[in-house]
Amino acid sequence: MSEIKVLWVDDEIELLKPHIIFLEKRNYNVTKALSGTEALEEIKKQNFDIVFLDENMPGLTGIETLAEIKEYQANLPVVMITKSEEEYIMEEAIGSKIADYLIKPVNPNQILLSLKKNLDLTRLVSEKTTSSYQQEFRKIATDLSMINSHEEWIEMYQKLVYWELELENIDDSGMFEILESQKNEANIQFCKFIDKSYPKWFNSEEGNPTLSHTLFKNKVLPVIEKQKTLFVVIDNLRYDQWKAFEPFLNSSFKKDTEELYYSILPTATQYARNSIFSGLMPSEMEKLHPNLWLNDTDEGGKNMFEKDFLEAQLQRLGKKLNWSYHKISSLKQGKKLSDNFRSYKNNELIAVVYNFVDMLSHSKTEMEVIKELASTDKSYRSLTQSWFKNSPLLDIIQQASLLGFKLIITTDHGTINVKYPTKVIGDKNISSNLRYKTGKSLSYDEKDVLVSKDPKKIHLPTINMSSSFIFAKSDMFFAYPNRYNHFVSYYKNTYQHGGVSMEEVMIPFIILDPK
Repeated sequence: MSEIKVLWVDDEIELLKPHIIFLEKRNYNVTKALSGTEALEEIKKQNFDIVFLDENMPGLTGIETLAEIKEYQANLPVVMITKSEEEYIMEEAIGSKIADYLIKPVNPNQILLSLKKNLDLTRLVSEKTTSSYQQEFRKIATDLSMINSHEEWIEMYQKLVYWELELENIDDSGMFEILESQKNEANIQFCKFIDKSYPKWFNSEEGNPTLSHTLFKNKVLPVIEKQKTLFVVIDNLRYDQWKAFEPFLNSSFKKDTEELYYSILPTATQYARNSIFSGLMPSEMEKLHPNLWLNDTDEGGKNMFEKDFLEAQLQRLGKKLNWSYHKISSLKQGKKLSDNFRSYKNNELIAVVYNFVDMLSHSKTEMEVIKELASTDKSYRSLTQSWFKNSPLLDIIQQASLLGFKLIITTDHGTINVKYPTKVIGDKNISSNLRYKTGKSLSYDEKDVLVSKDPKKIHLPTINMSSSFIFAKSDMFFAYPNRYNHFVSYYKNTYQHGGVSMEEVMIPFIILDPK
């Protein structure tokens, strides 16, 4: 480690000689300054790693010196030391972005702690995080072999996402690679669990997880009945993406509930989102609302009637609410709702579908610049975070808080970065999705898919009597033998959904209270 250079500014610097000797014995290089003016001269002559600055000095005060330092070298950490506990001094110092604030008399260990906190934080956090994950690794590996319920799988996925977010910024890339391999193993086991358990979830409601078609009735409606609610469905939002932008809500809302629920199969908008708003499984939608439901092979938009589905569900549940529905697919539409949001202040329910994240994931396939910007899950999260921070949606949410609305944020399905192709052959009417296929006479590699030869058992419509569904496992994607190499190179390392993975199936449902 290179020598750390400290500038200590105090008009009574001789009284601090024991502290300085203490630091020098630990190989810190300490430069002394008796005034703010002298400190500024030293800063212009040489580069320091950190400054300890007395607040009460003749001539330039500590606050004035701090402002000068920040103007000259904005990123230089400054620790303010003062005898005063006056609140306004603290506020001024904090407002000027100090690194730390110490009250005299300070002891040497306080100084050492401040140094480590400000200069060694990244290294110390990295070492601690790596050590903690190493300990947790074995437990996760053991737990993976024993999981046997939908609740345990949610806990496991939450744990893996936690470690993914903890490890993404550390220097040890090897640890992150180990986590990735553990996630891959988890997805293999999760697919086995879904294959075994998913059809059973429709036999009775007892002990089953919340699914897309039960979400509104069981989770959303009880909230609306207690307090007016802004219900936001962000298309294609993964749990890790929610965790990435959650901090931006802390000023307006406090979290009441954070849980995960299970998307129905296929994990595709046409099926899962329509299911949320209708409260029905796809085969029931086809039967009860043939004018609103379109199968894969039918022409036209597949999610054009969510408002109608929601209206029918509310009628079926016997709920007469003052409500509105808004689908946002562009910046212009988002700004329009933001500008007019107060006109809905007396609504019991405002339902908003926000399409940006789904559009982002599809853009990664189609646009080279997005491929560069979202090449990994980490950069994909960062891009989502940046969008949310600057979107009309955040403004809408902040307005909702001021108007006393409860906030629900959820999604219809997640997505996964696909890496491995698997060949599929079907007739000319085979569906086009890369993570699921429906049609007749499907030919595929059985080890790479989950198969439903009788779609009625999982409440999916059948286009004809011999139609079946197949779902890609983990991070596989379907490729046709024709122009295989071109197809693979185009879609590899893109975000897709419709299949079976933890990222697609287990998705966030968040309830927040206005502050």
